Amino acid sequence: MANDAVRGQLTDLLRPVVERCGLDLEDVAVNRAGSRSVVRVVVDVDGGLDLDAVAEVSREVSVVLDDADDLLRGAFVLEVTSPGVDRPLTAPRHWRRALTRKVAVSRTDGREVVGRLREADEAAEGSATLVTDDGPVQVRYADVRRAMVQVEFSSSGSGSPKSGSEAS
Repeated sequence: MANDAVRGQLTDLLRPVVERCGLDLEDVAVNRAGSRSVVRVVVDVDGGLDLDAVAEVSREVSVVLDDADDLLRGAFVLEVTSPGVDRPLTAPRHWRRALTRKVAVSRTDGREVVGRLREADEAAEGSATLVTDDGPVQVRYADVRRAMVQVEFSSSGSGSPKSGSEAS
């Protein structure tokens, strides 16, 4: 079975399990590593993940995958993780979770916008408002080619990244 087909079937299988744990399923990836598969399940939630939530969803997903012999032939390693800072903003919930963060947007018309995310609609056909040096700019989700949260570093010289709530 093709990897995309397995990925799609696993996504359909795991989404309700992850949602019962109160989390959003962001991605499922399956890769071969020698004689076994590595199943990477990316989950997220408003307010960020804690270790207890990751442990709970890992247990639940593992039980379901153990019974999915028709999809995962042979041994597998399960990795449950949260999205990294390099995850593009592709869904309204991603935009909502990035509120107050600095975001770089490449529009479909080729223009670039960088600013602090002030508002984000929940609707897929909605928009977000960025506060730029030139004032507020509204960006329709449909007009976004790519949008990414920008990692910001403290000006105190510590070199440690700032979280969204600490960013100025």
